[in-house]
Amino acid sequence: MKRINLLSLFLLLTASVVAQVNLDYQKPPQEILDLVDVPRAPWVLMNTEGDTMLLMYRDSYKTIAGLSEEELRLGGLRINPKTNIGSRTTFYNNIKIKGIEETEAREINGLPEDAQLSNFNWSPDESKMAFTNTIENGVQVYILDLETATAKRVTEAFVNANMGNPISWFKDGKSLLVNMLPATRKELINTAEAVPTGPTISTSDGSKAQNRTYQDLLQNPNDVFNFEQLATSALVKVNLDGTSTLWKDAAMYSDVSFSPDGTYIMTSTIHKPFSYIVPYYRFPETVTVYDQDGTEVKVINETPLLEELPQGFMATQTGKRRISWRADQPATLYWVEALDQGDPEVQVDYRDQVFMQKAPFTGAAQKVIKTINRFSGITWGDSTTAVAYDRWWNTRNTKTYVFNPSDGSNMGEVISDRSYQDTYSDPGNFVTHDNEYGRSVLTLVDGHAYLMGDGFSDKGQFPFIDKINLATQETERIYESAYTDKLEDLQKVLDIESGNVLVRIEAPTEYPNYYIRNLNDNSLDQITAFENPFKSIQDVHKELITYKREDGLELSGTLYLPVGYDMEKKEKKPMLLWAYPREYKDKNSASQTTTNPNEFTYPYYGSMVYWVTRGYVVLDDAAFPIVGEGDEEPNDTFRSQLVANAKAAIDAVDALGYIDRDRVAVGGHSYGAFMTANLLSHSNLFAAGIARSGAYNRTLTPFGFQSEERSYWEAPEIYYEMSPFMHADKMKTPLLLIHGVADNNSGTYPLQSERYFNALKGLGATARLVMLPKESHGYAAKESILHMLWEQDQWLEQYVKNRDVQEIKKQEEVKQ
Repeated sequence: MKRINLLSLFLLLTASVVAQVNLDYQKPPQEILDLVDVPRAPWVLMNTEGDTMLLMYRDSYKTIAGLSEEELRLGGLRINPKTNIGSRTTFYNNIKIKGIEETEAREINGLPEDAQLSNFNWSPDESKMAFTNTIENGVQVYILDLETATAKRVTEAFVNANMGNPISWFKDGKSLLVNMLPATRKELINTAEAVPTGPTISTSDGSKAQNRTYQDLLQNPNDVFNFEQLATSALVKVNLDGTSTLWKDAAMYSDVSFSPDGTYIMTSTIHKPFSYIVPYYRFPETVTVYDQDGTEVKVINETPLLEELPQGFMATQTGKRRISWRADQPATLYWVEALDQGDPEVQVDYRDQVFMQKAPFTGAAQKVIKTINRFSGITWGDSTTAVAYDRWWNTRNTKTYVFNPSDGSNMGEVISDRSYQDTYSDPGNFVTHDNEYGRSVLTLVDGHAYLMGDGFSDKGQFPFIDKINLATQETERIYESAYTDKLEDLQKVLDIESGNVLVRIEAPTEYPNYYIRNLNDNSLDQITAFENPFKSIQDVHKELITYKREDGLELSGTLYLPVGYDMEKKEKKPMLLWAYPREYKDKNSASQTTTNPNEFTYPYYGSMVYWVTRGYVVLDDAAFPIVGEGDEEPNDTFRSQLVANAKAAIDAVDALGYIDRDRVAVGGHSYGAFMTANLLSHSNLFAAGIARSGAYNRTLTPFGFQSEERSYWEAPEIYYEMSPFMHADKMKTPLLLIHGVADNNSGTYPLQSERYFNALKGLGATARLVMLPKESHGYAAKESILHMLWEQDQWLEQYVKNRDVQEIKKQEEVKQ
């Protein structure tokens, strides 16, 4: 017995001084494991008629072996060079067909074994579905015939899906236009082994190029060569019998789109010179229109390399941008041009002007509408009616215009002018349907349009459909969900005149399923019957709590009590608070509740809800608004508002009698991780923290971050005060840092966690750094996710649930 105790003591002591630990992937406790490793309900894809569904099945997680396949990170893309598809693509492994009147879904014959399906495309008449299948050495195209429930392969594994969806349908539905590997492709350079022929050089001619901290950029001439090879495709016309002909020679096609009537094809191609400081979508680009035979009709636009833009989130390029087909016309292009040189600092009455040009694109472009803010989109209706949208980040303002696209002098009438952060005033989105071209257009009936909204209010959430007279702007509510114990999510209006709407209904203990609601007789027909895979937590107490910050701002969060919690005994339990800060320009918007307690309790991979099975109270999605009204920016008082939010949350749950406030942990992902590190550095509210995939030194993101558009040189005190790295000496609370080694998110380099941990370690803080191999900003491999959950559970058990409060206080007294 003595030998065992001595060995245990030796291992304990040596573990405390070992700087690095090599550890195999671990699994969390069984009660958590039982909730993680469950089958996923299929994704439902409904056809336009609303009578047929495709049920798309996939595994819940990837594998670490899958993430370990070769990956090239070039120009903002992540590519598997062996298969020629995005290396992080989500694949489906099965499809079934189900008519809404059918009880059981039908199996499909001819699907490939070990399927990895993606890039789904309806045929023009929706009788077929084209999709890709990825095999060991490439990508193939398959065609699914819905009537016969059979699938067949129509290409070999020579498809190039590196630039996105490689499939477009010809209008007749008898052939496809497919991006294929060109015969001219050269062998890629192994950049790890290649001998450099010279240095990599970037230059500055004195023009400002204040770009965000993009990742996965080109880094050297070898990357440039490999990117060009991987981005280049030939466009091939593939018939449904598998025969094919070359349609257009090899180029770097970033987009291919047919006109609504199928007469013309517009392509966007990338050209050199490339850049080492911006992603591929800011490389030089040419937009060209061809006829169906591949004969050039007109070059529509040529854009230079966009390394330099004015400062600010509302900055944009000059000249044509957002070139698209008008959905309600056979072949009409439209685009937008800045009226302020793309510079937010230039004061003008109107920021943008929309233009359009009809085929054959030889006449002068027609002016359509000007927008006061930066243009953000159009929903086309018919020859006399369309709706346009704009937004301005600095004021959080958005406007909606109704206008006559046939009247170039018509400036449009503003029918909505509001803060896009004011959720309670959201009028909803316009209802659309597919027209004769298969394009989405406004649903218009006798001068009326329809709006479908989420229906958040100070009384709760009640999704709705409104009928609006576009001439008078008078609205009539034709449907409002009456549920107070469930959430009815209005998915899609299938036919406004017959009244059929696709809805999804769920409750905290009721798994989401799909229904057809008829607005005319208020009938409800269930069309799916997915089972609840999370029954072990279906009886967990869940409620939306509201409380006030010390300045009177109203806050909220979703509170979960542990499995089997005795509401009468009210034993004080440890709590885990999970949050993500959001910036607002007015207190009214910041105080609004946009969480529905009737949502199904669905613990995703990064969820903290798992810990209700481990005896923890969980306050999830706690409101952490950061408000800056008028000329004050939210970040001017970021730290003090963070602490005030956290204190209010703990006070609120403590007042309910559920928790031991000496055993409260805080955590967050990405900006939530940044929040966590700040809270632990500048308050004594928490026993421990969990920070996943965060950024901690804002001088490494000097040209803005999150919702901060000022540069470091304009507001150095903000960058300093907000950076946990700068205050690592204040850290006295145990912090678990987790980060994906292959994080591709702007600003959250893995280096951020590594350097922050080094600072904490050097200053004597209690911290643990876990770097997950192959993982990006979000985690995908089952092995990684299970290990992450194990790490979090170990940390919470040691520093929160089993925290020795008296000992901690003694240690703090000694330090002082």
